[in-house]
Amino acid sequence: MSKDNSTNVFQEVISHCKEYGFIFPSSEIYDGLGAVYDYGPYGVELKKNIQEYWWKSMVQLNESIVGLDAAIFMHPKTWKASGHVDAFMDPLIDNKDSKKRYRADVLIEDALAKMEDKIAKEAEKAQKKFGDAFDREKFLATNPNVLRVKEKLTTYESRFKKALEDNDLTEVKQIIIDLEIACELSGSKNWTDVRQFNLMFSTEVGSVAEEASTIYLRPETAQGIFVNFLQVQRTSRKKIPFGIAQVGKAFRNEIVARQFIFRTREFEQMEMQFFVRPGSEMEWYQHWKEQRMKWHRSLGFAEENLKFFDHLKLAHYANAAVDIQFNFPFGFKEIEGIHSRTDFDLKNHQELSGKKLQYFDPETNESYVPYVVETSVGLNRTFLAVMCNAYKNEKLEDGSERVVLSIPAFLSPIQIAVFPLVKKDGLPEKAQEIYDELKWDFRMFYEEKDSIGKRYRRQDALGTPYCITIDHDTLTDNMVTLRDRDTMQQERISIERLKEVVTQKVDWKKGLR
Repeated sequence: MSKDNSTNVFQEVISHCKEYGFIFPSSEIYDGLGAVYDYGPYGVELKKNIQEYWWKSMVQLNESIVGLDAAIFMHPKTWKASGHVDAFMDPLIDNKDSKKRYRADVLIEDALAKMEDKIAKEAEKAQKKFGDAFDREKFLATNPNVLRVKEKLTTYESRFKKALEDNDLTEVKQIIIDLEIACELSGSKNWTDVRQFNLMFSTEVGSVAEEASTIYLRPETAQGIFVNFLQVQRTSRKKIPFGIAQVGKAFRNEIVARQFIFRTREFEQMEMQFFVRPGSEMEWYQHWKEQRMKWHRSLGFAEENLKFFDHLKLAHYANAAVDIQFNFPFGFKEIEGIHSRTDFDLKNHQELSGKKLQYFDPETNESYVPYVVETSVGLNRTFLAVMCNAYKNEKLEDGSERVVLSIPAFLSPIQIAVFPLVKKDGLPEKAQEIYDELKWDFRMFYEEKDSIGKRYRRQDALGTPYCITIDHDTLTDNMVTLRDRDTMQQERISIERLKEVVTQKVDWKKGLR
């Protein structure tokens, strides 16, 4: 897909989200607030369904994992111990001509990604030219053009990694200059120096301004798990290895917020911190890499649209880190991070608080500070990935077009829509009776307005997998028409079998088996 087509598709997704009640700009009657969004009637349902699916797969299906809901406000020392006060920074750079601000590291990452794309395109051209005789591995290892790009890519990756490790902002700017990166608005390469910016929001707690204390809106949910580690372990009676899962809001003062809900200042994380014996962390790190990739594929994402991306620079708390990236219309970007956090967090909280955060292991008869393997997935980003993956503008055999959201049935905001064919002759009453019976088990929608074709199209655009139509024959044969969203095929089915048939079609357990 070309860059222009990708941009157009992404804009269509954004417009669709607003038009059909998935996402609205926050405070829009006051011209909105940058990088803040509200989830409408169908958006809040989809977001809730993704969250519940994650929770079931992570907590319900894992006896070694329990849940937690920690407060957003925490003691300010929490963020000193975690390193956020001193190290939670983004490198920013401004274009002097457009005045537009960018994340310097993202500019470089995007430029390096373009080199990877160039290599892939060279291989695709050769594939078309040579057909079945094409040896991709040999081509990538011997083609002069590919080797030149590879050498350039390796050189810049090495420079970039060292610059990040050394916090060398001068070198970061020099890489941007050497890569000839231009501002997307002005086309200019006239850049300011790179500088660091702390991302935490601060506020004050206290009834009198003079006595107020500065606290922070949490920039991540993980620290709530760490400070509660021992209390959760004791009360849940779990033995290591075990995990603590949490879903909650976090806040980052993103100066360069962009790409709709991909990067916002208020967002939700679905995190699990898995506590293990020191020395076993890499085994569990590999385990959770595999499990989390399997989960994302269960959302209907094609294998070629997901990939692992190893971090060029490790965070101060990690000895291993990888992202799971999804191929958005604007390129491969992170939707989940898996990190081996060592014992950094627990040790720092133990030292600063003066309270022991050690686990007594009855199998080894020793006490130790556990190591931690983290899985952290962005709920908002997963929502966006589901929408981008599901959105289709289809041309039908009769020459007409339809917009359809092919959302997995177990995630769809509405699972069944019920339609009386006409608004008379007892059909609405029969339709309402069926609706009232099924609403206990499924997410339902009822509508009488417009032709049946228009009603089908509306539900296609909302991602509703099944529609039930009640016609005049229903009153005599007790049969209804069940329509499938993806195939548009219709079948007659008895009312008595509706619950059984639809349950099989929308069962969330199918995704994980």
